[in-house]
Amino acid sequence: MNSGFLDKLIERIGRVRPEDVQGYLLRLADEKGFLETIFNAIHEGVIVTDLKGRINYLNRSACELFGLEREKCMGEPLSDQLRGLAWEKLVESGEVISRDMEVYYPQHRFLNFYVVPLSLDSPAAKRAQPPERERVGFAVILRDITETRRSTEETIQSEKLTALTLLAAGVAHEIGNPLNSLHIHLQLMERKLRKVPGPARAELQKSLGVAREEITRLDSIVQQFLGAIRPARLQARLENLNALVQESVNFLQPEIEDRNILVEFEPRKDLPFVEVDRNQLKQAFYNVIKNAFQAMKTGGLLRIRTDMEDAFVTISFVDTGGGISQENMSKIFEPYFTTKASGSGLGLLIVRRIVQEHGGEIDLASDQGKGLTLTIRLPLRNQVARMLEAGSA
Repeated sequence: MNSGFLDKLIERIGRVRPEDVQGYLLRLADEKGFLETIFNAIHEGVIVTDLKGRINYLNRSACELFGLEREKCMGEPLSDQLRGLAWEKLVESGEVISRDMEVYYPQHRFLNFYVVPLSLDSPAAKRAQPPERERVGFAVILRDITETRRSTEETIQSEKLTALTLLAAGVAHEIGNPLNSLHIHLQLMERKLRKVPGPARAELQKSLGVAREEITRLDSIVQQFLGAIRPARLQARLENLNALVQESVNFLQPEIEDRNILVEFEPRKDLPFVEVDRNQLKQAFYNVIKNAFQAMKTGGLLRIRTDMEDAFVTISFVDTGGGISQENMSKIFEPYFTTKASGSGLGLLIVRRIVQEHGGEIDLASDQGKGLTLTIRLPLRNQVARMLEAGSA
């Protein structure tokens, strides 16, 4: 608002004629409307409070960032509308304060904001020597840094995977070769063991069996590690996703029965064929399903559903396990992060790598204590025409 106009109006307020009041009010309304248009046009959120932290003004961007309704917020304490803001601590220094915050509603975002004390010259302050300014409230300026933060995290993740790839070559050489040698020597020992008398042979065979299982376990860990970080060339063909999901469930049927888990599969009948690498995608499905089984332990329900959404086909896995806490949601795809006592922390990393290789994405939604929903989205590329067999309807 034009401060010169306001200053002149205040100076003349005692001499304003009644017939001129309407004109001044209209002028004030025009000035206010002009400022309102400007503040609502900017992308940054703006919130103005009084000294007690009650909201005097907020623009459209601030409402959208926090899912607020302006009319309901006016005059209310900002700390009531934005729980977790720690407003008293932010303003106690009386200086400009800058912080980052994470917002979960209405969208998961990262915001940078700074709080600026607002001061005005009062008539008494103008006469004082030196001039003093009277503090009247605070302005909160908010900026969405979600994309910047995401880009930074992707860069860090890329650097981590590069380092792990270099490490993988050393792991494969330093551990893989000795494991092969151990496996060969165990075979030689088994041949010689056939000449040992019965009682002694049975005891030694038991020890050899344990050694063989441990070698197999170590080899599996090495292969998981390599599979999680080593890029693989896709052997993509048009595939029926419903069939791939069903094959994955059938493969794990013995474990399903052993854990007493109910699996409900709801395939969308008109789901189009998608160009994917069937073996890699089935590996991703195995890992997601096994992860759900481990979360539910014994008993529970796993719902699997295929669907379409814009330019994507979706495969959703909904379990009734314990879910994931908010603080662990951002760590779940990190190498070796696991909430399980015996987990490797590589299963979901492998899933993400495979999905990203297909140009897809993964969404997670967790209700801690009730379960987890993991959704894989795969893009619908330009589909190749598929010839039907002669005589097919």
